[in-house]
Amino acid sequence: MEQQQENSLFGLSIDNVTAGYLKETASWAKLLAIVGMIGCGFIVIGGIVASMAISSATSELSREMGGSGASAAAGAAMMIFYIIMAIIYFFPCLFTLRFSNHIKVALNANDQMALNEGMRNLKATFRFMGVITIIFISLFLLLFLLGGLGAVMG
Repeated sequence: MEQQQENSLFGLSIDNVTAGYLKETASWAKLLAIVGMIGCGFIVIGGIVASMAISSATSELSREMGGSGASAAAGAAMMIFYIIMAIIYFFPCLFTLRFSNHIKVALNANDQMALNEGMRNLKATFRFMGVITIIFISLFLLLFLLGGLGAVMG
């Protein structure tokens, strides 16, 4: 009884069932993190391809219409947008991978510090995703309000 008291906090402890859940969660987290990081690479490649396609299309249109050199700016803007999106998505993947690695070490070596670090990275993942979600919802609401205002004014 005293042994369980030593390993628990507020009456909670990591028993074999919880350890099994954490191991499985860490395995899935690692898979999702690796696939997400590969996805970040594809997003960057997609941004480069999209910027070249937009630059090519707008330069062709610009030549036919006798316009200015906005094609390079449009392509660069598209590439920068995709790179920023890849960077934003990279950090939750990194935190998730760190969570997975630390949890596996903690469970295999019975290491409290690794468990704490793993849980800190899980918290960072959810905090980051929460902040990004709030920012995107705010931007959508702002765009919706500006669109409504533009419809009323126009």
